[in-house]
Amino acid sequence: MEPEFTRSHGSLYKALAKGRIDEDRLRSLLVGHRPADWPMVFAVDASTFDRCDAECSPERGFYYSASKHSAGQPIVAGWHYQWICQLSWAPDSWTAPLDAMRIPAGEDETTATVAQLRRLVGLLPADGEVPLFVLDAGYDPIAIGHDLDGERCEVLCRIRDDRVFYADAPARPNRPATTGGRPPRHGKRWKCSDPKSWPEPSANLVASDPRYGKITVSAWHGMHPRLSGRGRWKDHDAPPIVRGCVIRVEVEHLPKPTARTKKTLWLWWSGAGTPDLDRCWRAYLRRFDIEHTYRFAKQSLGWTAPSLCTPQQADRWTWLVVAALTQLRLARGLVADLRLPWERPRDPALLTPTRVRRGFRRLRATLGTPASPPKSTTPGPGRPKGTRKPPRKRYPAVKKAA
Repeated sequence: MEPEFTRSHGSLYKALAKGRIDEDRLRSLLVGHRPADWPMVFAVDASTFDRCDAECSPERGFYYSASKHSAGQPIVAGWHYQWICQLSWAPDSWTAPLDAMRIPAGEDETTATVAQLRRLVGLLPADGEVPLFVLDAGYDPIAIGHDLDGERCEVLCRIRDDRVFYADAPARPNRPATTGGRPPRHGKRWKCSDPKSWPEPSANLVASDPRYGKITVSAWHGMHPRLSGRGRWKDHDAPPIVRGCVIRVEVEHLPKPTARTKKTLWLWWSGAGTPDLDRCWRAYLRRFDIEHTYRFAKQSLGWTAPSLCTPQQADRWTWLVVAALTQLRLARGLVADLRLPWERPRDPALLTPTRVRRGFRRLRATLGTPASPPKSTTPGPGRPKGTRKPPRKRYPAVKKAA
């Protein structure tokens, strides 16, 4: 669709079908060109490459979708991709995607997430600030924190407001050897929705924000949930004690008080030492920038626009979109502001992703391209007459068990 794309429409699909991308080298390249002045805070979230009617595409699954419906239900069939983007404290929608991974429909999402986080931690510098990964509700923070124990990273995840945790069991006094009974594993019960069960917070913080007003943050260290010996913990002799920190964030008002009801935010933090409360609440608010990245990738860069057949082709196209996002971020401040008549002038260093993409066309002409000149536009002979192909194989979308 772009004038610079001087080849035929089918050449894109041929390149995605026959080309290859060294994903390990590309990950190292993205980490090497990440913004050095941004904090070591990373958002983790997933989005679906929808292929609802592509019955010939394998490895599709059913996933939740807030904008698209199928048979009256908010679900779509497609491929599930999880991105990791570095965040900044600046009030804009820029992020730095560092990794993208497709999670097959039959694979455990928690195991795949842990492997992805561990792989990125190995590429980041081993000194300086400890990386903080921020996840929204829907992930299993207890399992992720347990599997990442010993790694140089921290995990911050949103939890439900009715979760129940326990303090450490009190020390038992010395008893005679003849006294029976198993020592307790859990201490006092602690419920998020029951203020009467809350002990004195381990740490408190009061901050202010121009959009949310007064912000009160409370933290309880050394809490753990009661796990049962089933599901993920069925192979353990006894369910482990996974300790972490419960964080409560309360704001004075919302940016749009009439839009929705104000709710208290509950977070679960796991890592070595104790959390930085000011860093935690700011990091979670900035986590929503990855939603803007997904929207820009789909609406402006055409991430889900091509009608691809195999998931391997979608993997290559996803990496190209991630590389394009990185090029736009690096071009910020180098392109002219080609604003529309109703837009206000802005400093080139403060342009939005859409306005950088608009001016990138002039910068691209000075960069050149490694691609060879296009071949002749003469159409090929096509399929020989009389040849027939059998119907292509159909693949049903995978439905996860309850």
